[in-house]
Amino acid sequence: MQSLNCRGRLLDLSTPVIMGILNLTPDSFYDGGRLTTVDDALRQAENMLSAGAAILDIGGASTRPGATEVAETEEIRRVLPAIAAIIKRFPETILSIDTWRAAVAREALDAGASLINDVSAGKSDAGMYHLLGMLKQTPYILMHMQGAPQTMQQNPVYGDVVQEVLDFFIAEVGKLRALGITDIVLDPGFGFGKTVAHNFQLLKNLHVFSAVTGLPVLAGISRKSMICKVLQVKPEHALNGTTALHMVALQQGATILRAHDVREAREVIRLWAELQEH
Repeated sequence: MQSLNCRGRLLDLSTPVIMGILNLTPDSFYDGGRLTTVDDALRQAENMLSAGAAILDIGGASTRPGATEVAETEEIRRVLPAIAAIIKRFPETILSIDTWRAAVAREALDAGASLINDVSAGKSDAGMYHLLGMLKQTPYILMHMQGAPQTMQQNPVYGDVVQEVLDFFIAEVGKLRALGITDIVLDPGFGFGKTVAHNFQLLKNLHVFSAVTGLPVLAGISRKSMICKVLQVKPEHALNGTTALHMVALQQGATILRAHDVREAREVIRLWAELQEH
């Protein structure tokens, strides 16, 4: 698949693209509390778009390990004004709503979002797949997670993490296809119910998922614990490690880099593209 039909707008994926992270939460692992107003969100959106982001991913509920669940009404209150303001100021922007709740996704889509990024793969809200079946032309980012955010990092166990994540994708893609969903992006869920070793095994074999399914793959490794634990740094000092692993992800076939630092991710893609030419 070389493009996504984002509710009538085509997103070209023939070259890897960047999804900029807009966390409208007080408790995200890296940037929690930095965007507290609509003006903050607009400013960050403008910065990311000008730096080369193709998608902005807006979330109103943290899914970091141990995060407390946010009420649905609060999640909606956080994201809707920002979505409306961004679409008004930058009408061509492709916005993704980062939520596991069907009701939040529905509201966000009505406000102007055009993709759904669901960390739970429909497991936390049975209404999500039903919503997708009704909408048809809304791309869906299907992520693998073992357990729930509150407990997922306590003791994640796999026999073969690559095979198990692949089997999960094959089964879920089959369900989505049966609903008429054609535009699907796979996210192996780095840090979501995985040890550092699991994460690096997935990164090293990332190409398997697109090779078997033919679907684009998103790499969400920006400033995550798989970098911080190895380098023994805090997330605010993990940009260099993120950049290094972004190049590996691209070499392993990643199509979308979900990143906090758009300019730096864009530079990695430019250098990767140059490498392909020689």
